[in-house]
Amino acid sequence: MRANSGHLMSARPDAVLAPAARSDAAAISRGGAGSRRPARDVQPAGDRKKSDTPASLVTPDVPVVIPADVHGIDPSLISRNAVRVTDALQQAGFRAFIVGGAVRDLLFGVAPKDFDVATDATPEQVQRLFRRARIIGRRFQIVHVQFGMEIIEVSTFRAMVDPATTPETAAADSAAAAAADASIVAAAAETGRRDMARAEVAPKRRVDSDHEHDDGDAHGQAEDDGDDADPDVHADDVNGNTIGYRGQDSARGPVAQGGRGGDRRGRRRREDPDRRLHAVDASGRVVRDNVWGEQHEDARRRDFTINAMYYDPSSRTVLDYHAGIDDMRARTLRMIGDPETRYREDPVRMLRVVRFAAKLGFDIEPATRAPIAAMADLLNNVPAARIFDEMLKLLLSGHALACLTKLRAEGLNQHLLPMLESALSEPVSEKFITLSLTNTDQRIRAGKPVSPGFLFAALLWHETLRSWKQYTTAGELPIPALHRAMDDVMNAQTGKLAIQRRFVTDMKEIWGMQPRLEKRAGRSALKLLEHPKFRAAYDFFLLRCESEEIEAALGQWWTDFITGDFEAREALLNNGPREAGSRARPRRRRRRGGQGRQDGGQEGDGSADVPTPTV
Repeated sequence: MRANSGHLMSARPDAVLAPAARSDAAAISRGGAGSRRPARDVQPAGDRKKSDTPASLVTPDVPVVIPADVHGIDPSLISRNAVRVTDALQQAGFRAFIVGGAVRDLLFGVAPKDFDVATDATPEQVQRLFRRARIIGRRFQIVHVQFGMEIIEVSTFRAMVDPATTPETAAADSAAAAAADASIVAAAAETGRRDMARAEVAPKRRVDSDHEHDDGDAHGQAEDDGDDADPDVHADDVNGNTIGYRGQDSARGPVAQGGRGGDRRGRRRREDPDRRLHAVDASGRVVRDNVWGEQHEDARRRDFTINAMYYDPSSRTVLDYHAGIDDMRARTLRMIGDPETRYREDPVRMLRVVRFAAKLGFDIEPATRAPIAAMADLLNNVPAARIFDEMLKLLLSGHALACLTKLRAEGLNQHLLPMLESALSEPVSEKFITLSLTNTDQRIRAGKPVSPGFLFAALLWHETLRSWKQYTTAGELPIPALHRAMDDVMNAQTGKLAIQRRFVTDMKEIWGMQPRLEKRAGRSALKLLEHPKFRAAYDFFLLRCESEEIEAALGQWWTDFITGDFEAREALLNNGPREAGSRARPRRRRRRGGQGRQDGGQEGDGSADVPTPTV
């Protein structure tokens, strides 16, 4: 990941403003959340005067404009395709900006993984401008514009809508929520997300291409390091849904009527939103939101101040509506608006607070943090498939261990992986989980692929091990007992966090190979090397050895076996594969006449000579 020494912010936690920016710091600096004149025109940073009005009493509908010589964003870090999208929209008479986490990363001098664009064009108007564009999402519509392997997400400015909630409307909205949630689960099962498109997930790379290709389909939503003004987007196509459009900024230029967005017939007023376009359930969670608005409203709809900045590639200016620059300097994560209301709108924002604070090394602003513990139960209202989405982003952030620590500190882990708490209370299992997450973080930072199945297998292993031990103690054979324990753990976990079936399959294969790795007897060791999940199971086995769950000699035997030549492998197989620590029973001499074993193991059940679990 490339860094630029001349940017406004540095990726180092102890960094200060670049020398070129210090002289202009006062022009864009504000204490706390800042204040704004209630004017409609954009106010340049150099002309802006600080107001004595308390920040809580001011509506931030006018941005501070930060010029290129102050923010120091390096244009070479920006995807050419993102610029193509903003240029095309602006040439068609619309306003368009790179927005969210991409702007934050650019200010840090880091090349963003993904680029989002915000515009005042409706999804249909955006779609008509690009040859390879499709509208996705029923509840929160966006457009995916595809350039080869790269997807640029384009969203329309969202309006601030606060319809009165009555018992009748709450019931209708709850029904809409149930229907929408059902579509989420179906869409997740059928297509998945872009960051879960493969069982082996590697960090995404930006693809620069001057040509559009017809290979592949558009992906689901990318991992979003900036806020979506929309709480969630789901990969299901929209066909013929009514779209509302409410107003436009006065600064918007002239547009052609009809085909490219000048038609005002579809607009909706904020005071009387169409319930097909905006709806909340009884708990306050937004379940549908397709009412378009103006840019300052869209900024207020975003979650954190550091994610509510807009970059215009044509003028190379940054529009900052909520003092995001100040919070970046202070390394503070601050929610826009009333945190309690924002968490009710979308409880997943509580998980995003944890993820961004851990990933960026920021402190959580006290008012942002205060309601989390009391409102954690709202996560139970979120579809388990979406919780899985967010949990996967957290684990693949490159800061999984820090994220898990913060999840527990804020009381959120009980609503995600409740079985993990008991594992973390035991020294051996805590060491195993810590090693697993540390190893994952190192692989992601090194650009190596990571298997989500491996991650969840590690997080839930000790609960599986405990259940396995209970069944074998009660007299069940080891292999049937292990499969029963696997099913128990997965069934118990599904209600909180719906792990996708393909990852569950990987988890069970990794778990199922552990007793075979402990056995190491005969020619079965050679066959085990051919298993498609052997490498993952072997790495998992080494973590068990390193955490002192099992003896290190077992892992060393397999390492020697893998790296050895034919003679070395033969020697390992023939010269005592049962060092201290192996719990396999001696092989019984086969009886004449093909009679079965007398020790209770049946041919084909996989239980004979299998080690029993220890906890």
